[in-house]
Amino acid sequence: MKLIVQIPCLNEEATLPETLKAIPRTIPGIDAVEVLVIDDGSTDATSEVARAHGADHIVRFTRRKGLAAGFMAGLDACVRLGADVIVNTDADAQYAGSEIPRLIAPILSGEADMVIGDREVGQVGHFSWPKRRLQTLGSWVVRKVSGTNVPDATSGFRALNREAALRINIVSEFTYTLESIIQAGKKKMAVTHLPISSRHTRPSRLFSSTWEYLKRSAATILRIYAMYEPFKVFVLLGSALTAGGLALGLRYAWFWAHGDIRGHLQSAILSVLLLILGFQTLQWGIMADLVASNRKLLEDLLYRVRKGELERGDRRG
Repeated sequence: MKLIVQIPCLNEEATLPETLKAIPRTIPGIDAVEVLVIDDGSTDATSEVARAHGADHIVRFTRRKGLAAGFMAGLDACVRLGADVIVNTDADAQYAGSEIPRLIAPILSGEADMVIGDREVGQVGHFSWPKRRLQTLGSWVVRKVSGTNVPDATSGFRALNREAALRINIVSEFTYTLESIIQAGKKKMAVTHLPISSRHTRPSRLFSSTWEYLKRSAATILRIYAMYEPFKVFVLLGSALTAGGLALGLRYAWFWAHGDIRGHLQSAILSVLLLILGFQTLQWGIMADLVASNRKLLEDLLYRVRKGELERGDRRG
């Protein structure tokens, strides 16, 4: 049983040594513990520091691609390196390496495919009040969309088994945290969580303001929900447009029945437009649902191809 701890990095030469030092190299139930550093085009000596302080593997981008791309590159590298369990953690020592054995315990016991470390953000003192509220609200939305019960959806401290890593396909360019949970829920993976400790670190490099974080996170959630539940999204929107068109049409009909249509022609025109848009949106919902069905087949095919490639590689080795 091999565990690989992957660490996405961007200019982390100052904090990476502490993070690497804290990773336990001996864990009950694990035969080998290795560390993979994903250098997202750092302009400092992140890769050199990683090698000097014991990283077993390094994936380096020549230019910055973003956290989501780094996460996916790490998962791909980990499964190719033979990982049975993968832990993702941050390079800024926000999460304690000593918590890794607890984090992977539900996977080793066969109870979970993915485990999320819960920082209990509502009680984290170094988070501002708006950030705590936004984190709580965002996690609630993710729970509703994904059908999971994860209370801290933005936590980067998480563990996955090999099968979960092969099935996750992040398409967002912003972050992997929300999308991976939504995908796991929609793909019926066993997702659980456990409380962890965390400490205050430097400000996030993902976004420059709370408003930017809220905007980009909301866009990610809406995009992924529309991707996995397109029929619901378009039916809801189409029904709202159709209902508005019918309401205005009935209003115009009432005035027409009473012989007073002067000044109400706008209602008739708007009614027709809304009804046309409503029916078109419902048609788009049917088409999007068919596309979603094809996407599921393609994801299953991609999973089989990736798994087949790894099995062939293992036989050659």
